[in-house]
Amino acid sequence: MAKQELLVTLRYRYRSSSKKEKSRILDEFIAITGHHRKHGIRLLSQIDEDDEVPRQARGQRIYDEAVREAVIVIWEAADRICGKRLKAAMPHLVESMERHSHLELDPEVRGRLLSASGATLDRLLKPIRPAAGSRRRPRRGRSMGRRVPVRTYIDWNEPPPGFLEIDLVAHCGGSVSGSFIHSLVATDICTGWTETVPLLAREQSLVVEGLEAISQQLPFPVLGIDSDNDGAFINETLIAYCAHRGIEFTRSRPYRKNDQAWIEQKNGSVVPRFVGHDRYQARCPVRPWLISTRRCACT
Repeated sequence: MAKQELLVTLRYRYRSSSKKEKSRILDEFIAITGHHRKHGIRLLSQIDEDDEVPRQARGQRIYDEAVREAVIVIWEAADRICGKRLKAAMPHLVESMERHSHLELDPEVRGRLLSASGATLDRLLKPIRPAAGSRRRPRRGRSMGRRVPVRTYIDWNEPPPGFLEIDLVAHCGGSVSGSFIHSLVATDICTGWTETVPLLAREQSLVVEGLEAISQQLPFPVLGIDSDNDGAFINETLIAYCAHRGIEFTRSRPYRKNDQAWIEQKNGSVVPRFVGHDRYQARCPVRPWLISTRRCACT
């Protein structure tokens, strides 16, 4: 009976004390009663039935199904971002969706929703994530590159005329912002014959049209094309074009300029001799992509 009276007396002091005072009260309680320290903490922290603050039942759900459904709606509107980012954007998203009548929340549900942590949001969304999947756009990856064989600078073995190295030269004037003209340059490995065609934009269908124009300007048929790993070249459009024309299509190794030594030399000597290093922008409103007349240099 004396222990119970002591517990009731110390319990009120323990709850209202600071952390340092709680430690001192706990030491006194353990010294008198002989209880284990953890058991003493549980006894002093316990809330009686007669107290004004009711004890919360263990396992009671704070974030019910209404909160979970609201989290799913906002998560979908936020493009399925992670819980930590969703927590930061939650106040703005809730306010905006309510203002535009996309969401109507009970005040209690709204308060619980805004008070949820990032980890809680992830936990609420965990059952639905596998079924929802991901909205990430598929990347080109390496599958397209694997369809094009690699050819290095030692693999040419004195080819006949018609095997070309191709590249794009940007006429941006030192700034890559905005739109500007690109020169499609093609150099024959055997003869060094070089043809250039200006393009309005760096786009794969225009590259095919440019290659078609270059093939008509060459004095020999095109037998093969070797490019770098630029997306304007390594794509389905150019692969299909080469397959239809019976042209051998190869590519260089990434970050190996020596694999395209012939075209790299012409990029620095032929193209700047005609157009310099200024910026050229497309101003033609109609479709013709051929901006200027033929530019060629035979060496």
